[in-house]
Amino acid sequence: MNFGMIIIWLAFLFGLLSMIYSYLGFRRKNDNYRIISSRLEIACAVLITIASAMLMYYLYEVVAFFEYVYLHSSLDLSTYYRLSAFWAGQEGSLLLWAWAISIMLLVLRHTFRFSTGNVFMVTRILSLGILSVFLMLLVLDNPFAVYYSKAGSVLVNNWNPFVQPSHITDGQGMNPLLRNPWMAVHPPILFLGYAAFTIPFASAITGLLLNDSSWRKIANNWMRVSWLFLTAGIGLGGFWAYEVLGWGAWYWSWDPVETSSLIPWITATAYLHTIYGRQGQFRFLAPAMAIFSFILVIFATFVTRSGMWASVHSWQDFNAESLLIGMFLTGITLAGTSLLVKRYFEEQD
Repeated sequence: MNFGMIIIWLAFLFGLLSMIYSYLGFRRKNDNYRIISSRLEIACAVLITIASAMLMYYLYEVVAFFEYVYLHSSLDLSTYYRLSAFWAGQEGSLLLWAWAISIMLLVLRHTFRFSTGNVFMVTRILSLGILSVFLMLLVLDNPFAVYYSKAGSVLVNNWNPFVQPSHITDGQGMNPLLRNPWMAVHPPILFLGYAAFTIPFASAITGLLLNDSSWRKIANNWMRVSWLFLTAGIGLGGFWAYEVLGWGAWYWSWDPVETSSLIPWITATAYLHTIYGRQGQFRFLAPAMAIFSFILVIFATFVTRSGMWASVHSWQDFNAESLLIGMFLTGITLAGTSLLVKRYFEEQD
């Protein structure tokens, strides 16, 4: 039985149910719903952690009948690169991203002093919704998909956990461009930065919905965390590019994916500058920068996975997962922009 595939499904189910019960608890002021939501959230985080550990183990042992392991790990790779293969492809990086969001939500719940207030609860609901989207992507493009034989052909199974996998003894290994010591630090740090943008975005949307300025008590520290990880990730990527690609003795070449990761860094930097303004000085700019920083992060993800622009970072052509990311990007852009426009005209009146 393919337990990894089942765990991904259960994590998605628990994450979605946690969001639903959290919403019901908020609307009906029902503590029982909130308790159920918290337990489901913890269960979801535990399942994502187990799935991550399983994938890491399979990559280390080169259990090559898993498609992701076959594509990114092999017996000739050292332990260092077998473990780094976790984030070498789309499924692994999305799993890392989902795991980071789930852990950050648990940290937020246990560190924020006003965790029973409306701003926190709505921020949590929105963050759980974003987590559910990432888990849905993993359901569609499961990291535990396996190769199996049928009528003399080798096919990929992404849905049936009971299928008998093919006997494959070794994988094709990691892309040669990724076999570099920077591979162990650049992608995970970058994805941790991306994941941390979830909380400032959700809290900014909450502040606009509830017309409550206390959203910044959540967003300020998490934007600092996002900015720190994103800065480190971009910098480490520059050193990696300088060593491997050359780029005319420069650390930067305005590659489309590079540029799409720089733009949210600029908006995040702008947000951090609003922290030190006078009370009420940036009532429109601050939520705008928090919202568009996350939108631009999702845009960077879409660029990487859609194949719309030629890039050394792009992994694949446009597919169903790219379409879902594009729909998610469109949805949060329309929602965020409409709320900002509404707030802008309210302030003008």
